[in-house]
Amino acid sequence: GIATGLAQEGHKVVAYSIGNFPTLRPLEQIRNDAAYHNANVKIVCVGGGFSYGALGMSHHATEDLSILRALPNVSVLAPATDRETAEATRHMMATDGVFYLRLERASTPMPEGTDDKPVTIGKIRTLREGSDVTFVGAGAVLAAAFGAAEVLAAEGISCRIMSAHTVKPLDADALIAAAKNTRVLITLEENTILGGLGGAVAEILLENGAAPQKFLRMGIPDTYTSIVGDQKYLMGLYGLETKALAAKAKSLLGGQ
Repeated sequence: GIATGLAQEGHKVVAYSIGNFPTLRPLEQIRNDAAYHNANVKIVCVGGGFSYGALGMSHHATEDLSILRALPNVSVLAPATDRETAEATRHMMATDGVFYLRLERASTPMPEGTDDKPVTIGKIRTLREGSDVTFVGAGAVLAAAFGAAEVLAAEGISCRIMSAHTVKPLDADALIAAAKNTRVLITLEENTILGGLGGAVAEILLENGAAPQKFLRMGIPDTYTSIVGDQKYLMGLYGLETKALAAKAKSLLGGQ
């Protein structure tokens, strides 16, 4: 509420906290104050997904992508790499309106050369070319996709990896092309699969008559995670790791 008031007086305001605290606790104020008035408020989360996994469910940010993308006037950014994070921050601070920026606690190691290509906010970034399977992810979960791509490449399966660093507005053209050019499309998110990136991708593809041969949402099912553990451990529980992703992709391809 204070952030919106300051924004209405001409200030550019950043509201920041860890995990789900900058989104779920003040959700009414984000909706009724900032978003409704299209105020110049930037909401920043450091520690998306299971970044604070060892602190338990109260600190897991695993519904924020779904909830924030449902609010009008809110742009949702979930960068995966250092370059994407820098560009998302610059764009957010230079553009009027309400933004939600979801970050990791720290940089996630990616293969060398991943950040060579430029970043355009609002446009999906293809990090690896491939012709059989497309992985579309938001955030550092894409690191597991690179591992899966290497496992599958050893078996002659070619994987495309795409970073949906801008979850809203989502790049429809790139998704439609991927659905038409690869047989399997798998979405990855450290978020519930209900209404998140996977749901947004499915909406775009079906509404444009571009359904892939096989489609799968990988993320957190309709449950609370009562188990505590570090981020890597909790992601593994839901198959968001190299071996599980490779196995799912191979199964969808028919076990070739």
